[in-house]
Amino acid sequence: MLNRSILSLFFFCCVLSQELRAETIQYSIRQMGYDGEASLTMAGPKVYKGHKTVLIVFKAHGVNFSDEENIYVDPSTYKPLFVERDFSLGMFGRGKILEEYIPSKGEIIITKTDGGHVTSQVINKAVAVDNIYGFIYRYRKEGSFKTGDVLKMNLPTKDLKIRLVKRVVLKIGEKSYDSYYMQSQPARYKIWFDASDHKWPLRITGTIGMINSVMTMTGYEE
Repeated sequence: MLNRSILSLFFFCCVLSQELRAETIQYSIRQMGYDGEASLTMAGPKVYKGHKTVLIVFKAHGVNFSDEENIYVDPSTYKPLFVERDFSLGMFGRGKILEEYIPSKGEIIITKTDGGHVTSQVINKAVAVDNIYGFIYRYRKEGSFKTGDVLKMNLPTKDLKIRLVKRVVLKIGEKSYDSYYMQSQPARYKIWFDASDHKWPLRITGTIGMINSVMTMTGYEE
């Protein structure tokens, strides 16, 4: 039985690796009035705590902040199963957070570690919850990119709707990109997707972690 389980997980990783394009997108980031650098990486299939997942890694660092998130999402829905976060955010302090999403129970368990102090909180949520990066990758993979598209984005403490508003030209440095502009209601996120086959998230503004941020793409690696 154990060998079958191991083989099943092995084939899961092999098959999903062929479907997903491993990539890292680099960004400039402005957070709390400070400039820094960030990256968003599609790391691919991972088995975490016995669950088949896809790992998305977000990293950001600047003069007054650093943040690293390992986001383990469901391979079919791209909704979060686990999020590990290690942060240092100036006045907000530093610490580690583990979020465990249990859709079958409608629960999110949040465990915070600050030095030797550990606290736990349970959020009850009847519907499956989104993560902004999981949402971005899911829409890149499955979205119709039609003007007027309206999608639900259910966050742990707030439910949003996000709409593809229009197609616009976005200028980044000396380059101009044909892009799709999305905005949420209530206003929390704005996303500009590249209109090419890549569908890169060119710019993301809104609450990244606990802080309002502006991220603008500066590079891409496969």
